[in-house]
Amino acid sequence: METIRYYERIGLMPRPGRTGSGYRAYAPEEVERLRFIARGRDLGFTLEEIRSLLRLAQDPALSCAEVDQLARQHLNDIQARIADLQRMAVELERTIGRCRGGERGACTILETLRQPVAAAS
Repeated sequence: METIRYYERIGLMPRPGRTGSGYRAYAPEEVERLRFIARGRDLGFTLEEIRSLLRLAQDPALSCAEVDQLARQHLNDIQARIADLQRMAVELERTIGRCRGGERGACTILETLRQPVAAAS
């Protein structure tokens, strides 16, 4: 519920009407908008990207090209993050593989963390 209030504060969701007892009452189009936002977040879009997608979704006369471009850029960003995560996993596996236990002062994991970052290959 706090997330929905946050979306209201930043203008992604309109402030809903209230029932006589003070509860929020969302219209069907507001529920649909919230689903759109939640699905966008599930796909990793930033709130600003979702804001742009909402603007694009509100005008049916617009070409899908802008949406396509935004989605392709997002996919490229995700693929770059995956590559970074895979690189980190390989480095961490290598570091862990060199660990032989023993005294903390001779810990290869801690020693690796003290080393300068290697340039990307």
